[in-house]
Amino acid sequence: MKKLLLICALGLTALSTYSQTEEKKWSVGAHGGLIQYSGDIGNDFYRSDQAFYGHAALSLSRYLGKHFDASLFFTRGEVGYIDHNTVNTLEKPNNFLVRHNTSNLLLNFYLTKPNAVIRPFIMAGAGVVWYEAVYAIKHERFEFSVPTAGGGLVINMGPVVALRLQESFMYTSTDNIDHVNANGDNDMLLYHSAGLTFNLGKKKDSDNDGVSDKKDKCPGTPTGVGVDALGCPLDRDGDGVADYLDKCVDVSGLSSLNGCPDKDLDGITDKEDRCPEVFGLVNMGGCPDTDKDGVVDIDDKCPGTKTGYKVDATGCTLDNDKDGVVNEEDVCPDKAGIMAFKGCPDTDGDGVADNEDHCPTVKGTINNKGCAEMAKEDVLRINVIASKIYFETNSDKLKLISNSQLDDLAAILQRYDGVNLTVEGHTDSDGDDAYNQELSQKRTNTVKNYLISKGVSESRLTAIGYGESQPVATNKTAAGKAKNRRVELKTSY
Repeated sequence: MKKLLLICALGLTALSTYSQTEEKKWSVGAHGGLIQYSGDIGNDFYRSDQAFYGHAALSLSRYLGKHFDASLFFTRGEVGYIDHNTVNTLEKPNNFLVRHNTSNLLLNFYLTKPNAVIRPFIMAGAGVVWYEAVYAIKHERFEFSVPTAGGGLVINMGPVVALRLQESFMYTSTDNIDHVNANGDNDMLLYHSAGLTFNLGKKKDSDNDGVSDKKDKCPGTPTGVGVDALGCPLDRDGDGVADYLDKCVDVSGLSSLNGCPDKDLDGITDKEDRCPEVFGLVNMGGCPDTDKDGVVDIDDKCPGTKTGYKVDATGCTLDNDKDGVVNEEDVCPDKAGIMAFKGCPDTDGDGVADNEDHCPTVKGTINNKGCAEMAKEDVLRINVIASKIYFETNSDKLKLISNSQLDDLAAILQRYDGVNLTVEGHTDSDGDDAYNQELSQKRTNTVKNYLISKGVSESRLTAIGYGESQPVATNKTAAGKAKNRRVELKTSY
């Protein structure tokens, strides 16, 4: 009983691996025929002088491809041999008779396609054999048939019924079915059979579109989508985009744009393109921006803006101070000015723009960078002051008499904000050159620091010591040396 269950298990394995046709996946068959034996005591293959033993068979099949299928055959029958050589003799005849059942799993290769009327085939596989405990066999036996092979013809008689003619050869795994184990050749069986097979199943329509899978050129159509006779979704405008995916079902368009047209080929559908007749930019709604200022041409009130200039929503360059000079060209973008001064104002009207005017609130001259010209008497006074700046001997300390002079100098400088002052110090040639250089520098620094203490901005003052390098008289006389020991005050704007 256990062996019978094993044979049935092999049948279930075949059931899960076979399809008969593309639309009718399963096939069952009923077969009958004769069995012949070949072994140690004789060869019964294709001989007519032996008794013929019959068998019956059932089959299950499943389609694997246009030229392949797999089948499982179950057979039941008897096989035996009659020893004619011992007739009319006293020798014991070598006769035997057994009843057996087989289950064979076979792979079939067809030389023609499934729609052919006649399909020659060859097959190969393996199976199991179960001998029942009848006749001379006292105990049931179980063995294998490896290989099982053969061939035949299938004659299609319609979409459901076919006639199957085949011969199959089984090479068993033992050598004593005939009760003789002599030559080392295992026992062999030959089955001659004919039968009818019946294709099962109904037309398969996997996507439920009303067109069978075999005829469906577009399998996998979503449920509810209308299809044509070939099972492909309807495409009303013929643009290659199915209606259910086409956002413009009545107008031929591009597949890349879900079936909508794009006349100017700028990548934006006509219905979304603000400029459908002109090639434009995707991020500009399909319109061009010729001057590349970020405002499309149809909205740009100031076309031709220079590259890099910032613009407002109308495409016009920004002018924060509204002086007619755009920000990128306006040196003073936050103060209204005049074009002649690149957008900067001239508050005191002296012809020097405020950004360059050292005295923007006082009318001056261009030469003086917008500052007023010093009065002649102040110029003369500065020269006099320069001649009355005295220091202690060999020292950078000012004599008290010099303080009043420097006070007057500070007052003059504070009246003229745009005037800068350079203090130059000189010595005679007495003493070491390096010492004289250092002394002259210290003395000019003393003057500079005094003026700073009186409120003059340090940025307006420069102190330079020249030592004995720039004499104005001979150093060979006392009078000449006296002239060379001096402080010079030079004004500039």
